[in-house]
Amino acid sequence: MKVLIRKISPEAKIPVYHHQGDAGFDLFACAGLTINPGETVAVPIGIQMAIPAGYVGLIWDKSGIALCGVHRLAGVVDAGYRGEVKVVLTNLGKEPFLINPGMKIAQMLIQPVQTVDIVEVDLLDQTSRGEGGFGSTGLY
Repeated sequence: MKVLIRKISPEAKIPVYHHQGDAGFDLFACAGLTINPGETVAVPIGIQMAIPAGYVGLIWDKSGIALCGVHRLAGVVDAGYRGEVKVVLTNLGKEPFLINPGMKIAQMLIQPVQTVDIVEVDLLDQTSRGEGGFGSTGLY
């Protein structure tokens, strides 16, 4: 499968797989900025992409950045989207987080999408879990 990439900023870096066999390819910031504690920003990566029909690009954290308390939010890039891909990051840490141009800020996995038929019903089938929600299965 091919994913076509168009650079729209001279500072942009084309995504790459760091190691053979990696699930996700790295996405790089194309601008420098600081994310203050509690702040959320959309970081430009300076590219557009054409994800093939039937697939989705899912943006995930880089573990080294996550250890600093900075996590990605959102993260779904649909096959029909052709605008600039941006990575929404939020700083849950206690210190400002500096992003430099060319820095790896997230990774993307390309995965197949199963489209489903949405059907409204009056009742759902019964299961052993039922309506048990958050924490209903215990901690251990």
